[in-house]
This record gives sequence, C-alpha cells and structure tokens, in this order.
Amino acid sequence: MNLKDEYSTKFITELATQLKSIDTNFNHLSFSDSILNKDWKNKELKERMRWVTENLHSHLPFSYQKQIECLSKIAPNFKGLTAIIFPDFVQVYGLDDLNTSLIALELFTKHSTSEFAIRPFIIKHPKKTMQQLLVWSKNDNEHLRRLASEGTRPKLPWVPILTDFVNDPSPNLPILENLKNDTSLYVRKSVANHINDISKNQPKLVLELAKKWHGKTKNTDWIVKHALRTLLKKGDKKALAIFGLDDSSNISIKQLKLSKNTINIGDFIYFEFETINASNTKRNLRIEYSIDYVKANGKTSAKVFQISEFTLAANSKKAFKRKQSFKELTTRKHYSGAHQINIIVNGDIKESIQLELNN
Repeated sequence: MNLKDEYSTKFITELATQLKSIDTNFNHLSFSDSILNKDWKNKELKERMRWVTENLHSHLPFSYQKQIECLSKIAPNFKGLTAIIFPDFVQVYGLDDLNTSLIALELFTKHSTSEFAIRPFIIKHPKKTMQQLLVWSKNDNEHLRRLASEGTRPKLPWVPILTDFVNDPSPNLPILENLKNDTSLYVRKSVANHINDISKNQPKLVLELAKKWHGKTKNTDWIVKHALRTLLKKGDKKALAIFGLDDSSNISIKQLKLSKNTINIGDFIYFEFETINASNTKRNLRIEYSIDYVKANGKTSAKVFQISEFTLAANSKKAFKRKQSFKELTTRKHYSGAHQINIIVNGDIKESIQLELNN
C-alpha cells in the first residue's frame, strides 16, 4: 500500500465522527465531502496531510486555543502516520501562540511525532523552543525525548534543513548529552542520525564528541558507531582509529575474481576474494567494497557497501563471496560502461577489478 493511502476514506470518516462526538455543531458531512473531492486521489502524502489540516481549520470556526482544545480531546484516538495531522495543524496555525502550541505538541507527539512541526518554532522562537526541547530531553516519555533530538536534526529528511544548526550545531549538544546513554533504542537511533547529520559539515566536532563518548557504556558505543557511519564509509582515518581500524599495513587482498566479466543491466554477478593478514599480530579489520557506477554523463560515482568487521588472527586469511545485483532501482539507474569494483580494508583500497555493463 502506498503511504498516502493511510489517509483513507475510512480515516476521514473516523476523524469526522470523533469531532462530531465532542462538538455537536461540527458539520461532519461537509468536512468529509470537502476533503474527499475529485482531486483527493491525485494528492500525494504531504498534500493529503496538509489538505486535511486546512479543512480542520475551516470547519472549526473559533479561536486557535479552542481549536487545539478540541483536537487535544481526540488526538489520543489516532496513532502513527495519520496522527501527524495534529502537529501539522499546530505548525500551520500556531506559530503566533507559542505557549499553546508547545503544550499541544507535547501531547500530540506522544501518539505520533512532532519532529516536522517543531522546526518552524525553532526558527521563529529559537530561545524558548530550544529551552523546551532541552526539558523534553529529560522527560520520562521516550517520544518526547526522541522529539528533542529528531526535531533539531540539522538535515532531517522530508523537510528543509536547519541552516543555523548546519553551520553551528553547538545549541543541540546539551540535548544530545542528555540522551547519549538513553535506554530506548528509538531515542538512540535518533541521536546517532543527528550526529551523523552534523558529521557531514562539522566532522572535527563529531570526532571530538565520539572520542569523549566511546568506551563509556554499551549505549554510547552503539550511538558512536552508527553516528560515524558516513565518516567510516569515507575512510576517515580518525573515525576508524576510534575503533582500532585505521591501520591496513601488511593486509592484502588476493584472488579477486568475478563470476562474469561482462553482464547486462538487470543481471547480477558474484565476486570473491581472500583477505590475508601477513603480520605477526591479530588485526581489527573493516572490509568494504565500492562500485564506481557509470553516470548518465559518462563519469563515475562511487558507492560504498560494508562486508564485515572482524578480528583476523596473525598470519591467517579469510575468504569472502558476495552477490551484487545491477537491477534497476528507484534510487539508482544503471548505465552501460566499465564499472570498477574496489575492495577496501580499513579505509584503503587494496584491490580492484573491472566489470563491463551492457544495455
């Protein structure tokens, strides 16, 4: 099912029924008919969400505070994606009433998420909103703690970036400090993604933070590993060094072979190789491979894939075999030409082989 279909006729009917139950004057038929018009099927996910929001506003003809009072009564009856209409309402109509809006977002995020809705408040009311987010980062409710991190992510998907936090993420650090050892995986994932966002523009700051957190607890170690994923894929030696993975001397790749040297777009190949540790001590290794994909203009762009991270005994070797598909994807279109597969050890390319891809 397409995500936009979560906003279904059944959902709109239930929403209208709930509103009618708390306000007998609410015109539930007009509300449903206005939303489910001839253009409804052509609206995409975010368009449907905003269309519901706008119709809520037009069919609740009283003050913003009274509107929020009504929505707060029914919001706990809705969960997940469809419930985002409630924080979206706050985002659209509540920017000039910060106190009412923050109280509403605190309630609404417990049943869905206010990660998108909080961002306009950060921009318009930065001091008070960030103070509230810091308070939420210590809340007993994991949804509010996650909101403190997710809502302030510099490069949160689906919404415009927070440019000020891209340039200077220091206002977010107290929030992340409060959450660095959170018991909830839901929250820790957000913290890791947040720090990964920061690493794309402020790698030095992130590396300093990672060094400070790493080795303290299992939770902080988990966050650090996931937060540094972009730097690790780039082969950043300082990031690799945190995990003892920066040295690839006396490590070699041998017997790199392809099952086929030429294939058509849509097919797949196998490749195999041996990793050899020629030193007299065991070694911590991160094995990856990259593919130099041909682009439409004939140039290439590398994509890195992780294979394994392990300890290899002294004077020993380990064999690997992997399958690689060249099937067309919505996220990647393939083009004919010479594609290079590179085997990477601790950030260093050790061996390469070419594959010819045909239409």
